[in-house]
Amino acid sequence: MKALFFSIYILMLLCGSVLGQEHPGQTDTLQQTGAKEVLPNKMDSLQEIVVSGSLRPVLRSQTAMMVETYTSSFLKKNPSPSLFESMQGINGVRPQINCNVCGTGDIRINGLDGPYTMITIDGMPIVSALSTVYGLFGIPNQLIDRVEVIKGPASSLYGSESVAGLINIITKQPQKAPKLAVDWMATSWQEYLADIGMRWKLAKRVQALTGIHVYQYQVPKDHNEDQFTDMPLQSRFSLFQKFQWERANNRIFQLAGRYFYENRWGGDMRWNRNWRGSDSLYGESIFTHRVELMGNYQLPIPENVQLSFSFNHHEQDSYYGQTYFKAAQQIGFAQLVWHRDRKGDHWMMGLTNRFTRYDDNTPATFDTAKARSIADRVWLPGMFVQYDWHPSEKQEGIFGLRLDRHPAHGLVWTPRIAWKWTPQRHHSIRMNAGTGFRVVQLFTEDHAALTGARKVVLEESLLPERSANVQLQYAYQYSFPQSFIRAELSVWHTRFFNQILPDYDTDPNTIFYRNLQGKAIAQGLSLSMEYRWKDRIRGTTGFTWQDVTRTEELSDGTIRKQVPILTERWSGVWQLSYFFPRSRISIDYTGSITGPMRLPLLGPLDPRKPYSPVWSLQNLQVSWKYHQWEWYGGVKNLLNFTPDRGNPFLIARTHDPFDKEVSYDASGQIVPTPANPYALSFDPNYVFAPNQGRRIFFGCRVTL
Repeated sequence: MKALFFSIYILMLLCGSVLGQEHPGQTDTLQQTGAKEVLPNKMDSLQEIVVSGSLRPVLRSQTAMMVETYTSSFLKKNPSPSLFESMQGINGVRPQINCNVCGTGDIRINGLDGPYTMITIDGMPIVSALSTVYGLFGIPNQLIDRVEVIKGPASSLYGSESVAGLINIITKQPQKAPKLAVDWMATSWQEYLADIGMRWKLAKRVQALTGIHVYQYQVPKDHNEDQFTDMPLQSRFSLFQKFQWERANNRIFQLAGRYFYENRWGGDMRWNRNWRGSDSLYGESIFTHRVELMGNYQLPIPENVQLSFSFNHHEQDSYYGQTYFKAAQQIGFAQLVWHRDRKGDHWMMGLTNRFTRYDDNTPATFDTAKARSIADRVWLPGMFVQYDWHPSEKQEGIFGLRLDRHPAHGLVWTPRIAWKWTPQRHHSIRMNAGTGFRVVQLFTEDHAALTGARKVVLEESLLPERSANVQLQYAYQYSFPQSFIRAELSVWHTRFFNQILPDYDTDPNTIFYRNLQGKAIAQGLSLSMEYRWKDRIRGTTGFTWQDVTRTEELSDGTIRKQVPILTERWSGVWQLSYFFPRSRISIDYTGSITGPMRLPLLGPLDPRKPYSPVWSLQNLQVSWKYHQWEWYGGVKNLLNFTPDRGNPFLIARTHDPFDKEVSYDASGQIVPTPANPYALSFDPNYVFAPNQGRRIFFGCRVTL
């Protein structure tokens, strides 16, 4: 793998030397797509440029799509060792930890599981399926320009997986990045983080941007005294390289790559690598290698035609106790898009193709007839068209249609429509409606299928999931002489077809997977506000209420309506900052609050709480800037909340993780015994919040 990475890296350097001599010119992202450059008013965040809704840069205030933007300064208000944790501050978006032992997680949008969220880097779908669990770790924060979030299906442009929404991580342009940016941080938990970003010239007309991310946590802690690590030990390294060529007529040519390596483990405090895969001491050990390559090239023809492409290779070698999971995945993606402006309107048409090769050592890729593992290969070609219509200055419409062909499921249509109406200068109303689809890869998406003692049963051949969504948003913004206020109220309704959810309730010893024979609905409302005063006070607040349910008819004819596990009814976020101009000191107070959610119990005798309490993570930071230097420090988790409060334990039977002392009856059900009075098996999946309590952090940034 290392040889493969360095081969790609050398190839990129050679390409830069050869192709860098093409044509002189100035690179301007806005000019490249025909958009007019508008200098944003610092008091009006709606003047931000967004690309995720239409694959081209447009003013956020002028697009009919509901796109939220979060800049790198937003992420610095609560500095975190990974982008995964930084998502905690976005309204309606919640990073969910799925395992108490190895700390795997996903990003949930509006109460929907992580696999429904599509994550892209510079618009390229390179974080998916096997890499979803660990994909948001190791992205250098110094290279992130902004994060764009679309809530609701985006399959008409991005295809499979963008059912709940889209998170697009946009990296900095080399010509606009600082020459050197360094961020170093340490915490009282003995976590150490270093992020480095460097801009340099490879050739006369080739700008380069390099990012390095290093994170170390190697001191096991057990504050809840269950003899298991509270947080997995991690050692990760990531190298990001981006090149941008200056070409004639400001045509685009960018090429980027990333290598990511991580070694993490959690489990028994006495565990070390010598116990990997043994049945004496329990540990979950994961080695991850990942290589990514992505680019964007505008064809040298009069029409604006752009070719985007990406490739990633992901390897995972892991042990969950004695369960060995080894998997490899390659995803290749290519997209050819034609843009045409006509009388103020915009046409966009595209051809796409996505190839996925996946192989592991589970029944997911086992061919019974041939008695061996056969890699799953899927070609997913598609085409799409989108029309941006401007019938008047106060109205804009977007009409899109996409057609994909899946080899097993045939043709899949995903239309969408968006409309924006501005009745007055400070008021706007948006309506978005569309459909989404997703093809499930079970063992790569559901960590519970690999850990613990539960059996996994697939009751049928799983059909692809479909969804239909409609959203309505009202936005108000007003700029005063020295202040600014913006408020947005959104309501949404999503209906799923063939939804696949794990059934933990029918049998506490088994996880059943099947297409839902009934209906699944996710609906709710959210309110967000942003306010600023004199560049001294800045704040954002958000509240989300959601109703996520599934209703199905059981075999005995009864109707069961449930809220999926780990789905909160409501949540809130806030960020308040005050800046002292004379001393150049800033104070940032950030936090989130989450309502109760149903938790996965192991049976009627399980003494753990069936619902989580209302819990809040709050943080305080003080920073001081002096020329190019910025020193910052503060406290994370001010309230010292941990999920073990009020619970007798979190992980069931840590003293018997291999169930050597568990007794079963004739039907295979666990029975209570003096040694196991609650009839439990080992289970690390009862988790809803981080185990890290209050901790102090300190860091330094320098920017040249």
